Amino acid sequence: MTDPGMTDAAELQRLRARVAELEAERAAALEGGHRPVAERHRWRSVGSAVLLTLACVLAPISVVGVWAGSVVSDTDRYVETVSPLINDPSVQADLTDAVTNAIFTHVDLKAVTDEAFNAISNLGLPPRAEAALTALQQPMISGVENFVHSRVQQTISSPQFDTVWDRSNEIAHQQLVNLLEGNQGGAISAQNDTISVNLGPIVAQVKERLIAEGFSLAQNIPNVDVSYDLVQSDAVTQAQSAYRILNAFSIWLPIITGILFVAGVLTARHRARAVMLGALGIVAAMLALGIALAVGRIAYLQALPGVVLSRDSAGMVFDTLVRFLRDSLRLTAVIALVVAIAAYFTGTSASAVKARASASRGIARLRGSAEHAGMHTGGVGNWIYRYKRLLWVATVIVGGLVLVFWSEPTIGVVVTITIIVVVIVALIEFIGTPPAQQLADAEPSSGAPVEPSGGVAVPPNP
Repeated sequence: MTDPGMTDAAELQRLRARVAELEAERAAALEGGHRPVAERHRWRSVGSAVLLTLACVLAPISVVGVWAGSVVSDTDRYVETVSPLINDPSVQADLTDAVTNAIFTHVDLKAVTDEAFNAISNLGLPPRAEAALTALQQPMISGVENFVHSRVQQTISSPQFDTVWDRSNEIAHQQLVNLLEGNQGGAISAQNDTISVNLGPIVAQVKERLIAEGFSLAQNIPNVDVSYDLVQSDAVTQAQSAYRILNAFSIWLPIITGILFVAGVLTARHRARAVMLGALGIVAAMLALGIALAVGRIAYLQALPGVVLSRDSAGMVFDTLVRFLRDSLRLTAVIALVVAIAAYFTGTSASAVKARASASRGIARLRGSAEHAGMHTGGVGNWIYRYKRLLWVATVIVGGLVLVFWSEPTIGVVVTITIIVVVIVALIEFIGTPPAQQLADAEPSSGAPVEPSGGVAVPPNP
């Protein structure tokens, strides 16, 4: 029989030899100019933090760049964006007033009625009739103004005007791009930090309708080129510079952001934690972008002179123009939040391990109940258990690809795909049966230790 004291002495000697060996390796590494492991880990952590921070900073800029390239620069998407504006009552009312005022700026109703009344007076009317005729001049002017205003309103609110509106915006879109690129001229222009809109095309459309309805006075409306200031702010020049930069890098910004994020994760020592922190950083960046949009809306309304659009209509215009941008930042935030939650539950923290263990035990109990009820997966369960991690990864990848290739994903789509992925992962865990469990089911009285689904070996009863 071996002496326990001799065994302990031999084990102690072996441990001392191993410590000496490790010390020698460390000394050799230092003499060779290699940095200690702790120092290398520290630099990896710093590098990962820098890369992930850059990715989080570029994330909202990437979202704005994609919006600038897909909505502002693309004519079809721009028309789709602004098309609903003409159906808003406040926008219709403001546009009606602006067009009506533009018409009567160039049509002097008082001069026209004076000429008509003078011609009638020259016919030799009695004094009382001439006084009554003079008293009718102002009501007649008001009646003509109300008539023209109502016809302008009918024109703008008619279903046929939707096509005119879309076509006008399609043409004006090129002028908007010219504006943002710093070029001048056209329906929209920018001079001295002021954005103006030309109402001439709409006035011409109203003139044609009035003449078609027999209102011959409309023939006196000239081809007007009336501009109204929409925004007077130093931000106009800044927006032009930002647009040119964003439009030039709209394709590359998301790619660069993704590369920085992946590089930051691969550089980190604890990659699951890096994914979680980076994703939460992107959520915070999207929140900051949302706050910036809210502040920008306030600044836009304060810069509005109120000549053409009221504050309510201007707010509607702003919200309509940036609605796709807001949808994009919300979608990005939700995706990042889902990634952060997934990274947390797959991490190595004590709470994550405990949560996974609880979920695994719960699924194991359900599987045990199903097996007692007569459900057995057999070889299929063994195969799924053997390759369940690979199946999990494949499920997540397929879910990600579905989301990537979805033409216009929404928050609901993201949540639905996430739920489906989680359910499939749970089903894989539920169906996959450990081989030991299959053996226990097949030989319940063999006398061998039985390992239930929970993974703890239980010896047979004596």
